Amino acid sequence: MSITVYVPQDAVALGLGANRVARAIFAGAERRGLDVRIVRTGTRGLLWLEPMVEVATPEGRIAYGPVTPADVEGLLDAGLTEGGEHALRLGKPEEIPFLAKQHRLTFHRCGVVDPVSVEDYRAHGGYRGLEAALKLDAKGIVAQVRDSGLRGRGGAGFPAGIKWNTVMLAQSDQKYVVCNADEGDSGTFADRIMMEGDPFNLIEGMTIAAVATGATRGYIYCRSEYPQSFKTLRDAIANGVRAGVLGDNILGSGKSFHLEVRLGAGAYICGEETSLLESLEGKRGIVRAKPPIPALKGFLGKPTLVNNVMTFTAVPYILEHGAKSYAEYGMGRSLGTLPIQLAGNIRQGGLIEYAFGITIRQVIEDFGGGTASGRPVRAVQVGGPLGAYFPDDLLDTPLDYEAMAAKKGLVGHGGIVVFDDTVDMAKQARFAFEFCATESCGKCTPCRVGATRGVETMDKVISGIRPEANLKLVEDLCEIMTDGSLCAMGGLTPMPVMSAITNFPEDFRRAGDLPVAAE
Repeated sequence: MSITVYVPQDAVALGLGANRVARAIFAGAERRGLDVRIVRTGTRGLLWLEPMVEVATPEGRIAYGPVTPADVEGLLDAGLTEGGEHALRLGKPEEIPFLAKQHRLTFHRCGVVDPVSVEDYRAHGGYRGLEAALKLDAKGIVAQVRDSGLRGRGGAGFPAGIKWNTVMLAQSDQKYVVCNADEGDSGTFADRIMMEGDPFNLIEGMTIAAVATGATRGYIYCRSEYPQSFKTLRDAIANGVRAGVLGDNILGSGKSFHLEVRLGAGAYICGEETSLLESLEGKRGIVRAKPPIPALKGFLGKPTLVNNVMTFTAVPYILEHGAKSYAEYGMGRSLGTLPIQLAGNIRQGGLIEYAFGITIRQVIEDFGGGTASGRPVRAVQVGGPLGAYFPDDLLDTPLDYEAMAAKKGLVGHGGIVVFDDTVDMAKQARFAFEFCATESCGKCTPCRVGATRGVETMDKVISGIRPEANLKLVEDLCEIMTDGSLCAMGGLTPMPVMSAITNFPEDFRRAGDLPVAAE
């Protein structure tokens, strides 16, 4: 009887030697005369335990990790293929506290299925959402998305149903569905985990969107730094066409949807939807002025639905289980679940899917286990490089669009980066300007020039040159960038800068002539 062993081929696992682990397991099993079948999966998101190997047993899967090639012989001797006891044995994956406490509506198949197998995807509940969608008309599908409360998970939090409805109502001989998979924010990796672990969930969500809006062609714009995602998506799409879930006459419905994956060229600005569309058309990635909005005039001037990976992958659950089921999670106007990516100085980094409303502190302490260094947490940046730096007294803020905005922060793509008490926040403020100066498309003056002047001025502050006057100049620059930038690249750069200055003023006192804030 064949024994199935699951070894991840997620980028993190590969970087930690997963391929060598898989080869060692195969060779060791062969020497012992064991009939072992190795299935390469994605990751479940417990990144500090990668490579995490699982074996199918009559009682369910048993996990071991982190496994190195040197561990394999000992694991096989201990009965790995039967779920035997070993120092690396973690038990059933779903019972590991990090996973057991989550609300996995979107990521429940990641690390479980063969990513490029349509059959395995369907065996684990895949395509039920599309089947339900095909029983509705376009308005009925859009109504489900609208009533679920789903908001764009790319960072802006715009109601997905409104965008879908706009494209649905637009009159055109051709419409497009485009997935923004140019995941460039520091400390974010949810899109990558999904694309490498459960790409058919994304494909299904985009297909439902196509049926709802009347689009017949779609594109996934994948970040260039994600070669494993790109390959997995290409293989999944090819298998989907062969299985009849993509291409002409999807599932015998008479509907057509042709999907391609395109590789970006490493520009952060192409995470902005109009810059992405310019790049997709073969042009330089420069932000477009709006209006017109992409929903009316997008790719090649046609109505285009642009959502990110996490938005599309929430849709199959909504169509399968209904809008009400999804809306039961979350709080206020932030409904459903948020894929939280925990990184930085943290003991247990990884992916957490949880209902909106969990606090930043709960994420760090209950899931992350505190800092990797063992030192106190001093600052936490939420929402990528354009997100605010929160001090300890703001860590009880719920991860909710409105609650974060009230504290002058943002949820963004759900990335959380932790810093201990050795961090220099003046240098972090400088980095925000430097990042913007490097990644700006250069189209508008406030972003292009403001970020460069910001770096120069922060250098003076850090050097102790007239810090009070130069910090006032920084504040003026931030105001201009916020009010005058064409897109969020320049418009949000002031958020990390001003939050660092406001919440950590002591790091900006260098010359002794800067007055101490009221305490």
